[in-house]
Amino acid sequence: MTEFILVPGMFTGAHVWDQTAAALASSGAGVHTVALTGLGGSRGTATDDADLETHIEDVLALIDSVSAGAGRDQQIVLVGHDYGVHPVLGAADRRAEHIGRIVCLDTGPAQDGMPALAAVANPAAREKVAERAGAEGAGRGLAAPARDEWQRWGSTAGIPAAALDRLTALASPQPLRTLLQPLRLTGAVASVPVTGVLCNANGSTIEMVQRRVDLGDPVFLALADPQVSFFELPTGHWPMLSLPAELAEVLLRAAAGEGHRMVPPGSAEPPAHLRPFLLDVPEIPHERIGNVDLYLPEAGGPRPAVVFVHGGPVPAGVRPTPRDWPALRGYARYAAAEGAVGVTLDHRLHDMADYPRAAADVAAAVELVRADPRVDADRIALWFLSGGGLIAADWLRKPPAWLRCLAASYPILVPVPGWGPVDGRFRPVDAVAGAGTLPVVLTRAGRESPEIAATVEEFMAASQKSGANVEVVDVPNGRHAFETLDPTEESREAVHRAMRSVLGHVSH
Repeated sequence: MTEFILVPGMFTGAHVWDQTAAALASSGAGVHTVALTGLGGSRGTATDDADLETHIEDVLALIDSVSAGAGRDQQIVLVGHDYGVHPVLGAADRRAEHIGRIVCLDTGPAQDGMPALAAVANPAAREKVAERAGAEGAGRGLAAPARDEWQRWGSTAGIPAAALDRLTALASPQPLRTLLQPLRLTGAVASVPVTGVLCNANGSTIEMVQRRVDLGDPVFLALADPQVSFFELPTGHWPMLSLPAELAEVLLRAAAGEGHRMVPPGSAEPPAHLRPFLLDVPEIPHERIGNVDLYLPEAGGPRPAVVFVHGGPVPAGVRPTPRDWPALRGYARYAAAEGAVGVTLDHRLHDMADYPRAAADVAAAVELVRADPRVDADRIALWFLSGGGLIAADWLRKPPAWLRCLAASYPILVPVPGWGPVDGRFRPVDAVAGAGTLPVVLTRAGRESPEIAATVEEFMAASQKSGANVEVVDVPNGRHAFETLDPTEESREAVHRAMRSVLGHVSH
């Protein structure tokens, strides 16, 4: 028998677990919900002296109570949602021998020394906490969200209207000390198996985590440990309200040791970004100038250029760097074989906060290319891929006359909730209103992750409203990065069509 201890997140009390707890209990499991001190009461009150240590003690008290009555064959599974993972980890670190598994519900495992505030993805929400703490002192509570403000703290997708009303009515101010006090761990918790439950409408998927593992991101490499498993739910940040029965099933499967395991680097099959380009393109030599590579056509005279901008974030230590990945090299060689200068570059998008400096790297690379005598400075195209799509906002807002075309393949065109802070300047969905007659060639992957597909649909709606000149190339059965994942005839034809369109615009 499994004993579940369910710990709520910010502003919320034990009541959020009601339906999921009932479903777990009906399966025969033991269920215990934690009422964290100062939460789950009146909207207008907060316990000023409650901090993270207070909430760790709340969880410890319940662990000790359950352990005292548990049989030898019973296991305790700690489930932490949102902020709740911090007291869960703090308590599990002190009672590791009693814990069979930790479940991180739509939140990452916190690190030693990290305050809960560091895990808040929304920059406006983080600033609000910092301003409140600075103005009134850390002993005061952060006001609970109004009904239309929950989206600041996570996607509300799937929550029924009545449940959102109740969530708002029963929410409590969050004691600021709970967000500002660093989590302290001895390391004992590392022995406890962990399951992550990702909510894809809030911006997290198993596929995305695997990509970060493939890139060698040190934070994500730990998630390839055999003790770590994953599940995914098609909903927003509060699955206990939007999919309570489905969440209960996932928790039972997690307790049984099920779940998806990440493939560690160095496995037999190369990671997606290092697999071959889907087209057989000529081996055209390139020149390397700083962080920029030029693939030069045989045709003489100044030639148009296509600059390919990789996605990210990509950890700083990744080797090979993106400009040497097969897809980027393949695109650049294809452009050169057709008579244009193909350009790749490395930019410094290593974190979601790095968009300004990555955009500066792209702008500098474009100027370097335009200054090259082998390039026709008045015939340039920019082609953005994946997370590089947000950088396109700079070029859509007020396109220069020499920019003849802007292309984007499986792009992110609105910052995704839950991914971390992004400068407000990088919103192509807003910038497209200034695009005028600039041709935009947009390649959509039909099997795109829902959270990225939603940004593309929002961009398309904004484009139609503003009358932007957008051509769509669809790959119905293609995935994100289909050029190396899905080498099908459909994918090849999509690449051909997009390239023909882009080169047609820069060649006139």
